[in-house]
Amino acid sequence: MQVSVETTSGLERQMTVTVPAARIDQDVDKLVAQQARTRRLDGFRPGKVPPKVIKRMFGSAIRQDVLGQVVQESFYTAVEQEKLQPAGGPNIEFKNDKEGEDLQYVATFEVYPEIELKDLSGVELEQQTAEITDADMDQMIDTLRKQQANWTEVDRAAAEGDQVKIDFEGFIDGEAFEGGKAEGHSLVLGSGSMIPGFEAGLEGKKAGEEFDLEITFPEDYHAENLKGKAAVFKTKVQSVSAQELPELNEEFFSRFGIEEKELDGFKVEVRKNMERELKHALKMKLKDQVFTELLKANEIEVPAALIDSEIDNLRRQAIQQFGGQDANIDPNMLPKEMFEAQAQRRVSVGLLVQEVVKANDMKADEQRVRETVEEMAETYQEPQQVIDWYYSNDQILNQIKSLVLEDQVVDHLLASATVTEKAVAYEEAIKPAQQQAEETEA
Repeated sequence: MQVSVETTSGLERQMTVTVPAARIDQDVDKLVAQQARTRRLDGFRPGKVPPKVIKRMFGSAIRQDVLGQVVQESFYTAVEQEKLQPAGGPNIEFKNDKEGEDLQYVATFEVYPEIELKDLSGVELEQQTAEITDADMDQMIDTLRKQQANWTEVDRAAAEGDQVKIDFEGFIDGEAFEGGKAEGHSLVLGSGSMIPGFEAGLEGKKAGEEFDLEITFPEDYHAENLKGKAAVFKTKVQSVSAQELPELNEEFFSRFGIEEKELDGFKVEVRKNMERELKHALKMKLKDQVFTELLKANEIEVPAALIDSEIDNLRRQAIQQFGGQDANIDPNMLPKEMFEAQAQRRVSVGLLVQEVVKANDMKADEQRVRETVEEMAETYQEPQQVIDWYYSNDQILNQIKSLVLEDQVVDHLLASATVTEKAVAYEEAIKPAQQQAEETEA
């Protein structure tokens, strides 16, 4: 077998492979002989079909099967011989597949980048810290009560915190625009779910009132055709409802799976959940910083095949998140551009993390794996059953090991960086890093 490799651009390689005709003929004869023993044909006893009959009737199909198998086997033999690491499957183009002649094909594929890993020496990172105050506790319990609130119609003007049910239709320059109409739309005033000025314009209105709301769309509005445009919303209030918060009693506590009769016991459980959330949020923020700096220190070219594969994963996740799986929505309907940057980052980080693991011969610490599983099991009523389930399922346990190994990589990288602590409020601490950055920029 002859092999030659050419670098076409960046990570792309073109590998030309030539396989002797004798190898193809030998494999074809073997498969013909095998089928002569196993095929059943009218007029012949089982196992007594002459090979020449098999070759005459099925020779073309048999040869195609052999070519496919030979290409697969020879490709992997060739990449091992040339010490290449393909990233994704190859595109195969036959140059010669004539019977009786040497098989020649060109395999085009990408390879993994060669990485000269740099650590985070000289990099300054900020690690946030936070404490949960009594005020944070009270605010969390208030939020939980609002989540379980009932709404009762009232005969008065709407105020902030009320829920209004409205009909509206938006017009720009006297023309209705797409997506600007709704009937029976429920909206909590002060929630910030509508464009600025819309909710404020509903305050003081009563059920049955009809009026125009003059609103200007923000310059950074997501719809290009509406950015900065002045609009008039013809609006009618169907009803105004006031919020009724539930009592802090045993029945309310049970809605959250907490078996407590007294408020103090409920607060203990709520604080535990808040502490878990805080610990996770602070950990993820620091990890995000570490990976951002790792990417800055190690600019690498990423195989397009890996990015495309990750985009497909993100598309499927988006469909599942919004319940589209049951509706049989094709993930490919979601534009590739929506996920390209995220996929690029994920793949780049993944490659660099693998390189750190390889360079330092790292393995998941079994004690940390156990502690992670136990921590996750704490949120269930029967923790030991959950722990046993994790350890009886190799696939799920390997996912936990991968997470732990990633945490160990972060710890390893932090050792070479300069880390300073910054105390922040609980509400700021639990905000995702992306949201916090957006608010800072605004």
